[in-house]
Amino acid sequence: MTTVAVLGGGIGGLAASYYLCKSPQVTKVIVLESSSRFGGWLWSTRRSDGAVFEHGPRGIRPAGAVGRNTLNMVDDLGLGEEILPITYSHVASKNRYVYVNRELHRMPSGISGLLRTVPPFSRPLLLNVATEILVKKGKEDDESIHSFVSRRLGRELADIAVDSLCRGVYAGDCRKLSVRSCFPALFNAEQRRGSLTLGMLLGSGPAPVVPPGPLAQRSVEESWAQWSLSRGVESLPESITEYLQRSGRVQLHREAAVQRISPSASGWTITLEDGVMSADHIISALPAKALSSVLPASCQPLIQLLQDISTVTVAVVNLEYEGSVLPVEGFGHLLPSSEDQGLLGVVYDSVPFPQHNRPDGQTTRLTVMMGGAWFQEAFGAPEAVTEERLLARATEAVSSHLGVTTAPSWSQVTLQRDCIPQYYQGHYRRVESMRSFIKEKSLSLSLIGSSYDGVSVNDVIFGGRTAAEELLETV
Repeated sequence: MTTVAVLGGGIGGLAASYYLCKSPQVTKVIVLESSSRFGGWLWSTRRSDGAVFEHGPRGIRPAGAVGRNTLNMVDDLGLGEEILPITYSHVASKNRYVYVNRELHRMPSGISGLLRTVPPFSRPLLLNVATEILVKKGKEDDESIHSFVSRRLGRELADIAVDSLCRGVYAGDCRKLSVRSCFPALFNAEQRRGSLTLGMLLGSGPAPVVPPGPLAQRSVEESWAQWSLSRGVESLPESITEYLQRSGRVQLHREAAVQRISPSASGWTITLEDGVMSADHIISALPAKALSSVLPASCQPLIQLLQDISTVTVAVVNLEYEGSVLPVEGFGHLLPSSEDQGLLGVVYDSVPFPQHNRPDGQTTRLTVMMGGAWFQEAFGAPEAVTEERLLARATEAVSSHLGVTTAPSWSQVTLQRDCIPQYYQGHYRRVESMRSFIKEKSLSLSLIGSSYDGVSVNDVIFGGRTAAEELLETV
């Protein structure tokens, strides 16, 4: 008889519960979520007129084992009919822009893009790729992304393309982020093949084996680059929540903030505001700092390691304009930190997912992302900044970058506090030390969520699956 408590009802906690639910070894799963809703950062606004706006992740990639795994789950939940795929041939996949020197530049793509000199770059990118094979392998066991890319592909590519990319994915500074933890495929390609080019051609090491279900097979046949759902990505956590409720083995608690967890003879005692519960095992999907604040003093080394994982705050501004206002078609544009620290990028939501526009009349939906690692410098303390100021900064960016002269007909400002963990250099060592401590002390505790093994939706879901499977092996 095993009772598992899952701390945190974001996508990681829900995924772990979903996989646990599939095993007869687990009699009861208790999900404890401190907020009033499940789903964490997967959060969609559905307006009564049919328009959908995302305040967190918007497109999910189908690629690789972790991408297949998520699609298999989507299949199992019966969400296949609601999938909105974007293929590699779609304009949103082919056209991605950077805003450099006050101008939009389309990022080179395809062989012809690599052969020509395309601004803002000063030479054809194929030259960087061709000479990369000759670069010696790095000697360090970790390195910043900027240093790694500068060394292998040249400073210009690191300063513009990679700086922008890290701001788009991590809202972070590529001069501090770890290449080993943020882009393990690149790190492994150099370690195993001595070159990124050879690593991409020959493979950069073993990957988990996830056989593709019908939906994942379809994604390969139709060449999907990413996908969303017709009612927004929040449909995924909502469907998992319904599945868990139907199973009859899962207790779902909202507004149930954990005050303290203490080891007991049988596992753990969990103290909540309004009572105490016990569990044989805890799967923590809480952010690292949140977990550090509820652990007992006997876990001091683990508490310190958890507190060392930083996070950044991102302002997400959703805008709707009447008519078709974009001067270009594409996924959106990013900015390197040298251009404008406070502004990370603008997503042209209407281009990849026109199905999320309101059905009557032509509109353009955009999302402006701001702050991240530069939030404090650009806007001051998150608790002090006003929505009006963030909205003004976002609309001004749309106006100056895209030449949009009209005001938005609708807007929503969401401040996502501490939403993206930052994997700084040495992150992998910290995570290894945490798991070693848990093993040495024989704590029945699993760590999942975006603080440890990847920040993407796919990584977090796969982490939930891995924790569930490891636990079931020991039960």
